[in-house]
Amino acid sequence: MMSKRCKYALKAMIRLARNYNQGFLSTAIIAQDENISKKFLEQILLELKRAKLVNSKQGNAGGYYLLKSPDDVSLADIYRIFEGPIALTPCISLNFYEPCDDCVDEATCYLRNELMIVREKTRKSMMEATLTSFIKNS
Repeated sequence: MMSKRCKYALKAMIRLARNYNQGFLSTAIIAQDENISKKFLEQILLELKRAKLVNSKQGNAGGYYLLKSPDDVSLADIYRIFEGPIALTPCISLNFYEPCDDCVDEATCYLRNELMIVREKTRKSMMEATLTSFIKNS
């Protein structure tokens, strides 16, 4: 299940995507439009800024903006920042691989092969779900 932090990050990113190339959005506007606590949103936006998905400009006319096109930011990108790997077990993760403690032989593991298929289908769907697709389907 997606955490509130990840869900709110996704909502904030979609709001910024709706405003893409139209200037900056303040934290207060995003918080109000998306019904998110401003303080919580500020923490989320800082994480997105560290991940280089958004940037900000200080001042009265400042605010946040996307660094990439909404076509180039996927659900997978956001999910990995806030939730970690898409894989259900560490031995099948593409970015966070770790061998399982209880596994004798990965090559013959009856869980690993099927879970790799699940991971790939999930990853593909999450990569296809871009900010643009969320906007188009709303």
